[in-house]
Amino acid sequence: MSPTDPYPRLSVIHSPADLRRLPESELAPLASELREFLVHTVSQMGGHFAAGLGTVELTVALHYVYDTPHDRLVWDVGHQAYPHKVLTGRRDRLQTIKLKGGLAPFPCRDESEYDTFGVGHASTSIGAALGMALASARTGPPRRVVAVIGDGAISGGQAFEAMNHAGPLDPDMLVVLNDNKMSISENVGALALYFARVLSSPAYTALREGSKRILSHLPAMKRFARRSEEHVKGMVLPGTLFEELGFNYSGPIDGHDVVELVSKLKLLREQRGLQFLHVVTQKGKGYAPAEADPIKWHGPGPFDPSSGTIFKEKISGPSYSQVFGQWLCDMAERDPRVVGITPAMREGSGLVEFSKRFPDRYYDVAIAEQHAVTLAAGMACEGTRPVVAIYSTFLQRGYDQLIHDVALQRLPVTFAIDRGGLVGGDGATHQGAYDLSFLRCIPNMTVMAPADENECRQMLYTAGTLGGPAAVRYPRGPGPGVVPAAEMSALPLGRAEIRREGRSGLLLLAFGTMVAPCVPIAEKLDATLVNMRFVKPLDAELVCRLAASHQCVITLEENAIAGGAGSAVDECLAAAGIERATRHIGIPDRFIEHGSREDCLALAGLDAAGLARQVERIWPARNETLAAVGARPLAV
Repeated sequence: MSPTDPYPRLSVIHSPADLRRLPESELAPLASELREFLVHTVSQMGGHFAAGLGTVELTVALHYVYDTPHDRLVWDVGHQAYPHKVLTGRRDRLQTIKLKGGLAPFPCRDESEYDTFGVGHASTSIGAALGMALASARTGPPRRVVAVIGDGAISGGQAFEAMNHAGPLDPDMLVVLNDNKMSISENVGALALYFARVLSSPAYTALREGSKRILSHLPAMKRFARRSEEHVKGMVLPGTLFEELGFNYSGPIDGHDVVELVSKLKLLREQRGLQFLHVVTQKGKGYAPAEADPIKWHGPGPFDPSSGTIFKEKISGPSYSQVFGQWLCDMAERDPRVVGITPAMREGSGLVEFSKRFPDRYYDVAIAEQHAVTLAAGMACEGTRPVVAIYSTFLQRGYDQLIHDVALQRLPVTFAIDRGGLVGGDGATHQGAYDLSFLRCIPNMTVMAPADENECRQMLYTAGTLGGPAAVRYPRGPGPGVVPAAEMSALPLGRAEIRREGRSGLLLLAFGTMVAPCVPIAEKLDATLVNMRFVKPLDAELVCRLAASHQCVITLEENAIAGGAGSAVDECLAAAGIERATRHIGIPDRFIEHGSREDCLALAGLDAAGLARQVERIWPARNETLAAVGARPLAV
């Protein structure tokens, strides 16, 4: 170890095999170096931060005890997996995380053999680990399987479905509960309160472990001791829930004592059957600003590590999330029936102010998207006007409830769908590429996509006036800079807006975010440009009338081309018997990986330059010349 190397132990760890060669006495100093490295590196480029700081010792201990990658280590969500990436040969590339061509933001099977399961959404680790354990038992060779799940993610129903299934099967498998009392926001719900009240109680730990030590020395009392322990569990204890599901519960233990973690994991590695280890950690551990405010430091941008100052991006106007948050507060003041619902995304969805001003009308259901949708349906049955604030990719998890519980019953639930389209650094698991496709096929749904901030506000208001379900889908970040008007008025249902009438014979039908970048394209090619506004109901009258008077129709959307808004235009023209050359521009039929939002748009060909290239390739520049002299343009 070089005395001048700031990370003398970490610098020689190129794989977990190197880690396992260290004496246990070196693990605590290694964990300190790893934590310092994370602070230094993430401060330069931003990224998921506080969660990883809290799992440093746990990650070191897991890779030290288990023979990874032969033994399978499955992370839930992956916010906490930066230490895992560092210890598995990716230390020198950590500064590229979330960047185009860099490391993936979450564990990714294509990136490393140590990333045994690709993640990004919560509550999947136990089910995936169970599948691995069952398959390994059938096919060999024998291996140990470990799932690491946070107390926020374990509130998701899928986690309990997996544990319920695992119990009678009793495979060799360990679930590690990383209890830091946080998800992205504060944890909510009865399970979180249960953990907070009981699971981390020093009194409980002393009672359980102390009684075991004392009674175990009295052979005649062993059976009584066991029965007494179970009786105590039934009254105060954490492990009852998990042991009733078939797991052998251990803990809680200090998740920042790497020696204790290693000792406990070594014992559990030799056990057979279902094991459950409860580990108590602190999100943001070791960096004072993150310990004090783990929500703020969940995923900061670049920051000054010495002062704790996060460098803010210069944004000219409000984000769409902020437009939504202001609208919801304004509506709540006007209408006492309005309530807001979110599945654990208060900050990201713009609900902070609403939660403070209207706490009795704010419902955070934790990581439970299916429940969020059905809860809204039940509330709508009793006369309220529920607004579900949800990310596009998270609504995918509540799709059955959207169809059966809301749309089928024609209930007036407003879905404020944030992160519609390409989101950037969080990558493929979070790209909102499919919502227009999966929403427009549902009967009774109204689906809108705003072209700017003011139109977003008016569409949200419109949704609230309807007698059935409606979705307003908007992107991450700011819009083109149209200041939202204070007054609100309902838009005519299913009516598009002609932004420009052209003479070239080219018709551009743009949805949502594609309207603004199409303005200069339409000007250059003398095309007609329509802000479609509604994906469903489509403005069929306008589409058919304009298609009949133009030679080529191009649809543009920030959604998958397959089944998207452009497909709706094709269906409309076919039903009317209008034959026109139509072309569709949107997200191609592949997963768009991580990078900045601008990078992702460019990868999909949906940035300004990419859109111009695609339109001009479909409608060659020679048509512009022909139109200028009054000749009819060439058909495509």
